[in-house]
Amino acid sequence: MPGHTERLTGGPALNTPYVETLSVVLLFATLACAVVRPWGWPEAVVAVPAAVVAVAAGAISLPDAAAEAEHLAPVVGFLAAILVLAQLCDDEGLFRACGAWMARAARRRPRSLLAYVFAAASSITAVLSLDATVVLLTPVVFATAARLGARPLPHVYACTHLSNTASLLLPVSNLTNLLAFAASGLSFTRFAALMALPWLVAIAVEYAVFRRFFALDLAAGFRAPADDPEPVAVPVFALVTVVCTLAGFIATSALGIEPAWAAAAGAAVLAVRALARRRTTPVALVRAAAVPFLAFVLALGILVRAVVDSGLGDALDPLVPEGTGLPALLGLAFLAAVLANLINNLPAVLVLLPLTAPLGPGAVLAVLLGANIGPNLTYAGSLATLLWRRIMHAHDTEVDLGKFTRLGLLTVPATLLLSVVALWISLSVLGG
Repeated sequence: MPGHTERLTGGPALNTPYVETLSVVLLFATLACAVVRPWGWPEAVVAVPAAVVAVAAGAISLPDAAAEAEHLAPVVGFLAAILVLAQLCDDEGLFRACGAWMARAARRRPRSLLAYVFAAASSITAVLSLDATVVLLTPVVFATAARLGARPLPHVYACTHLSNTASLLLPVSNLTNLLAFAASGLSFTRFAALMALPWLVAIAVEYAVFRRFFALDLAAGFRAPADDPEPVAVPVFALVTVVCTLAGFIATSALGIEPAWAAAAGAAVLAVRALARRRTTPVALVRAAAVPFLAFVLALGILVRAVVDSGLGDALDPLVPEGTGLPALLGLAFLAAVLANLINNLPAVLVLLPLTAPLGPGAVLAVLLGANIGPNLTYAGSLATLLWRRIMHAHDTEVDLGKFTRLGLLTVPATLLLSVVALWISLSVLGG
């Protein structure tokens, strides 16, 4: 019957405008609860029932929902493995050693601490994903700044900005990267080669703006400790495991195997060692995998698919620039940035990838630039930023909305513009 959709259950058909409205309401309610987290509930408490309602009401059929979950399964599996790997690295003392290195290196030069934080946050984000930077490095940076008597704001703000901006380099650096990687058809090394220049440019622009924006904080309130910080032993086994895991990402990509297996292998090696030494427990490993958050990602994917199928994809299609020249790449990146700040960057990528994948890997990577850099403009742009705010509150530090927004306005447009130009240069030199 025209204007109606049939539900999988064979029940009465629902009016299409009703289905469209319901799917949008469910998505925004899920995102709002992820931002607010009423009563401290996990994101999945609202997301999973919302996905069930979307299927039951006919906003998405059960086979389509199952297909979307199957499509996201390797991404979710990788996320679980990398979260466990990062937590085990923290248990081994890798982040404490990083903090000790920063404290020793910046002992006599207060302004240099920001550079060391940038180096540490960029490296950790690229290799262990943005969650490791937000959850594990931010507390270390707080402690390092306190030890040196430095004002913490420039350095902890760097953690949240770089958890987004510095996640451009590798397919494994961000959940959005894994989705884009799967849609791009690129190999692991090809992806990294094309994104290396945009990654470096984006970090350099962020650093230049931070130095100027936080000039007073960087110059004030610093006192060098009388004694050198005590050296902290580098956890060689954990470091070697991370390096081998990174090599495993490259090998699995060459063999056409999902990177989740390499991440799982690295996590398993450290988990066996930690269990044997009684440094962790099976319950702690399951907790580190953040199962409720994994369920949230799956449910969110289903809800986004319902919204796209209900008409959002058709509405956005005319806004997608044609071609892959510099103007088109800029248009795609800024479109992704705007959408990320409206509905969060993960849904934005899920919405835009089906529209841009046919245009080639250059278009997909431009979307990724917008989705990863754009969220630095608002709190709701990235789940990592929301998590960072909770860590700030746990350290009795309030996030000034005005300062956060001003910093975003200074960094995001310039970083996005120059990184897209850098991507265009990489595509011109290396080929898309």
